[in-house]
This record gives sequence, structure tokens and C-alpha cells, in this order.
Amino acid sequence: MTEGGSGNAFDRVLVLCTLFLLTIGVVLIYSASIMESAREAQDGEFYLKRQLVYVALSLFVALICCAVPSLFWHKSSQHLFTLAIVLLIAVLVVGREVNGATRWISLGPVNLQPAELMKLAWVFFLSSYSYKHATEVRSTQKGFIKPLVLLAAFSWMILMQPDLGSCIVIGAITIGILFVAGAGLGKFLLVVLAFVVAVVGLTLAEPYRLARVLSFLDPWEDAFGTGYQLTQSLMAFGRGGVTGVGLGNSLQKLGYLPEAHTDFVTAILGEEYGFAGLCVVILLEFVIVMRTVRLSFAILRRAPCFQGYVAFGIAVWFALQTFINIGAASGMLPTKGLTLPLVSYGGSALIVSMTAIGVLLRIDFEWRNRILSVG
Repeated sequence: MTEGGSGNAFDRVLVLCTLFLLTIGVVLIYSASIMESAREAQDGEFYLKRQLVYVALSLFVALICCAVPSLFWHKSSQHLFTLAIVLLIAVLVVGREVNGATRWISLGPVNLQPAELMKLAWVFFLSSYSYKHATEVRSTQKGFIKPLVLLAAFSWMILMQPDLGSCIVIGAITIGILFVAGAGLGKFLLVVLAFVVAVVGLTLAEPYRLARVLSFLDPWEDAFGTGYQLTQSLMAFGRGGVTGVGLGNSLQKLGYLPEAHTDFVTAILGEEYGFAGLCVVILLEFVIVMRTVRLSFAILRRAPCFQGYVAFGIAVWFALQTFINIGAASGMLPTKGLTLPLVSYGGSALIVSMTAIGVLLRIDFEWRNRILSVG
């Protein structure tokens, strides 16, 4: 397939939105982590320095991905998926435990989170499968069910860590790609129903998950217990109001709000920059998602292909993770340990997200210059 659009050599809007979010993330992480950095490392800039290293590495990786033909990911999808599976097994054996969860493999000063890598590996693998077995996916039960069996197998590994949030995101990616691949509304509704039943069952099966849900419904009932993190987050949003209290003036980051620079960086954003600042970040994430969806549909309107499915899978991933992160911090959803794409602290999540951005830019470049090929 060689048809495409014309104009700029790459999507400048996508690049600018990404750079703005990275910059906002660095500023927020510095502000939110000063006290924790001083307490843990006797250096108020400890987390800032680490995040700057992660940003530099992620930009380097994204640049490499911009130069790699998208066909490479199609041909390498099985190898990347196998690597992700091996790492998921390894984390259960030699993983590092933090706050009761074993999600990281320690590699000296760096911690690798296999579940983050699996998100991207699964996007590539399922997109490749949907392209190569397009007729089966659309017209047979077997072609539709085979990737779901794989999903169930490695989701169990992720749940053993435990990491229900990543399972939800990967499940949504699966539903999205199979739907645009033409699986049909009936199959789509069946998978959604099974997905909802599974999430409810997993929530009820673990007391701590059920406690999170109950505390989410009324966090003030146990404001110093199960509802502590959410009540502190809500107080941060309340203090911020419309325009915020100003950069560096947050009170909640001073030891009151746990994980202020990671899962709840949104709350610090709302406190220091207010509703206006939150809207800016949401808008930037929204623009990235919408331009990705537009690219996907433009490609898929010509013909079903690997790159179109990849773009849509990444759009679902970024959209849902943004929604869950902000929803959990603002009390709309139960608390989940998911980062805000391109903003929250963390090496694995940031590097994998920027890899996805680099792949998107390459796909867009190939589409604009009429050199898109699926092999």
C-alpha cells in the first residue's frame, strides 16, 4: 500500500504536544518530589535528576524508532512478545517488591517493569496477527478466540504481581484492535461482557481491591485508613481551585499525599495549577489521542493493515490510561496504580510510551510520503 497524504514530513503537532507534556512532567515531578527526595536520598533533586535521565533516554529511543521502518515491528512482533512473556515470568521469580507489589526487575540503578513493555509488545503482536489473519478474525470463532487465549495466559502473570490496572489497559487494547479489525459487533459485545465480568470477579476475589472500591464510594468514611490517599488527593484539588496555588506551593506534597510524583502527580498538578492547568494537560493528551485515531482511520480506510491497527491500539492505550489516572486521582474511579502518559515519574513507563510515540511518528511519516508498506 503506497497511498497517503501530503504536507509536512512529520506530525509537528504530535511532536509539540509530546514535548510540552514531557516538560510539564519534569516540572511537576521536581515540585512534587522535593520532600521525598530529601528524606530518601538526602538530595532534594534526586527524583528530578533521575527523571531527566529517563527523558533523555526516552527521546533517544523515540528518535531511533522514527528512523526504523514500521515494517520492522511487524516482522519482529513475535520476538518482542516472547521477550515480554519471558520478562513477566522473570519478575515473578526475581522481581523486586515495592509496597506489596512485585512488578519490577532490578537492573542495578534501573528498575524494569515488564507489564509496561507488554503493552507495546501486545499492540505489535495483536496488530500483526489481525493483519495476517484478517479473514479468520472477521469470519471465524477460532481466529477471534486465539488471541484471547494468549491474553488470558499472560494476564494471569500480570495479576500475580499484582497489577490489575495494566490488565485493564491491555484488555481494552485487545477489544479496540479486534473491533477495528472487523471482528463484528456480536463478538465485540461478548468480549466486553466477559471483560467486565472478569474485572468485577477479580475485584471481589481480593480483599484489598474490594476495600479500594468501597473507599472510593465514600473515602471520607475512613479518611485515615483505606480512604486516606484519595481524601488527600481531593484536598489537593480543592486547594487548587480554578487557577491553583502556584508552582511549588503545594501542601499535600509535604508528606501528606503518598506517591505524589507518580500515580497522583495529577493531584499536585490540580493543586499548583488548578483546574486550568489540568485542562491544559488533558487537552494535550486528547490531541495526541485524536491525531493518532485520525491517522489510524486514514490508513484503514485504504486497506486493513498492520500500521493502522498499531496506531489505533496506541490511541486506546493512551486514552484509557489518561482517563484512569485522572479519574482515580479525582475520585471518579477506584484507585489504580497507573501513570499519566508522558507526565508521571518512572523510567519503564516513559521509555515505552516514547517508543510508541516514535513508532507513531514513523508510521505518519511513511503515510504522508506514500511509502507505507506492510510487506
